[in-house]
Amino acid sequence: MKYTAAALLVLLLAGCTAAPSPSPKPTPETTAREAGVWTGFDYQLGGGYTPPEGVNVVARDRTDTPAEGIDTICYVNGFQTQGEDAELWAGHPDLVLTGSDGEPVIDPNWPDEFLLDTSTAEKRSGIAEILGAWIDGCALDGFVAVEFDNLDSFTRSEGALTQDDNVALAEVLVSRAHENFLRVGQKNSAELSFLAPQIGFDFAVTEECHRWDECGVYTEAYGDLVLNIEYTDDLRGTPEEVCADESIPALTIIRDRDLTTPDSPDYFFEAC
Repeated sequence: MKYTAAALLVLLLAGCTAAPSPSPKPTPETTAREAGVWTGFDYQLGGGYTPPEGVNVVARDRTDTPAEGIDTICYVNGFQTQGEDAELWAGHPDLVLTGSDGEPVIDPNWPDEFLLDTSTAEKRSGIAEILGAWIDGCALDGFVAVEFDNLDSFTRSEGALTQDDNVALAEVLVSRAHENFLRVGQKNSAELSFLAPQIGFDFAVTEECHRWDECGVYTEAYGDLVLNIEYTDDLRGTPEEVCADESIPALTIIRDRDLTTPDSPDYFFEAC
């Protein structure tokens, strides 16, 4: 069930409680580069479907199932809430960041998402306990990797959160994933790529690095292990021009903004 930001706010204030064989999973000491080679990518957060020919790694939401016979990355919203988890977070209102007005801080680009409060070790521990169960579930379901979205939530926190707060939580989440033999992807936040060795990220999942001219930052940190998505509604050029640009990562695809499935008239997929 989807919840709007307003609905989640009510719950919070009320205190409700409610193809080829996949490459082997790595040990915590191995990296994605050592564990397997990814040569074709698809991003399917809008719903799983049979991947296009040539794809051997796909990303899907943690509530979806892994693609059969293909390495699948588990998407987890690591630093913000999602509408379908409204009741869960409503049972832990202390873990949701509130502003000076006492109301949850909303992501302006995603009004059904609230920022999680990473400001203290105690709060980070509480968040990690919940997300840790999700990470365990990704591994049990057969995903081989995980990506944690909204690492940059501190930039939308009205000054309440810091980069160090989010990095500290990321380190805990990455450690939990590695304990489950899952590879871990940095999601966006190009400016934090230099911290990849410290945090423990194995690869990167980027959105619109060509549009924002930051692909080189990721490839410098991760080499060929950058999975990039450009969106049809905000390209810097035509799809052909984007794909012809030598600055983009080798694993770049162009998708429709809503990441729809092939049965939608809005569906678009092109691999560069």
